[in-house]
Amino acid sequence: MIIESFHFGSITIDSVIYGSDVIILPPRVLSSWWRREGHKLAVDDLVEVIAHRPDVLLVGCGVSNMMKVPESTIRDLESNGIRVEIYSTPEAIERFRDLEEKGEKVAAALHLTC
Repeated sequence: MIIESFHFGSITIDSVIYGSDVIILPPRVLSSWWRREGHKLAVDDLVEVIAHRPDVLLVGCGVSNMMKVPESTIRDLESNGIRVEIYSTPEAIERFRDLEEKGEKVAAALHLTC
């Protein structure tokens, strides 16, 4: 999957523009992704990620890192064999590109705004 561009509130992936938070599970994008608790990421928000079994999940916490990832969520993902890396969304996108280029099985959960 190719992330072509990102701007506050908008991301273009494989020539499709998304205007809400997304989960990228190559070869598909789950659009209009939202969390139960808004800016707090829970393992229940990532059921499809866990089922997909990526090697790594990149979490983009927004441009200003407003979304929080509790330690309990990280532990739950790691107990399912998924390494978790947390960044601002622009940094997560760059890391996604790097890991995909290296052939890793990578997923991303991206908060596109704050």
